[in-house]
Amino acid sequence: MTRGTPIPETVTLHVPFRVVKRGGRKEMQLPDGAAQSRRTDSTLVKALARAFRWKRMLESGEFATIAELAEHERIASSYITRVLRLTLLAPDIVEAILNRKQGLDVTLAQVLEPFPLEWRLQREHTTLI
Repeated sequence: MTRGTPIPETVTLHVPFRVVKRGGRKEMQLPDGAAQSRRTDSTLVKALARAFRWKRMLESGEFATIAELAEHERIASSYITRVLRLTLLAPDIVEAILNRKQGLDVTLAQVLEPFPLEWRLQREHTTLI
């Protein structure tokens, strides 16, 4: 536009994208090759924080059993057990999640699925990093 050209009242911009569900949230997915900002999956980070907090509470003797902890937190003991498994992830995988370097398709549900206990096998098994 030049200085003498009038500014239109309406500008239409077409951006190709699609909406996908990720971790129970709707998220915009851009086409391949488009720059995409990487955000921390807050549900995944929250679960990691809870897992390490619950582990510390159990190890310190604040709660003797997972059942006691579950009652205190008002959460099902089966969920606490699954989330506590996150403390067994390799440190570099935990760091990748916290630094937003995990795969774009990684969700809490995926991470809560059974995974190998050996760190080397976790790295081979997972698409986390």
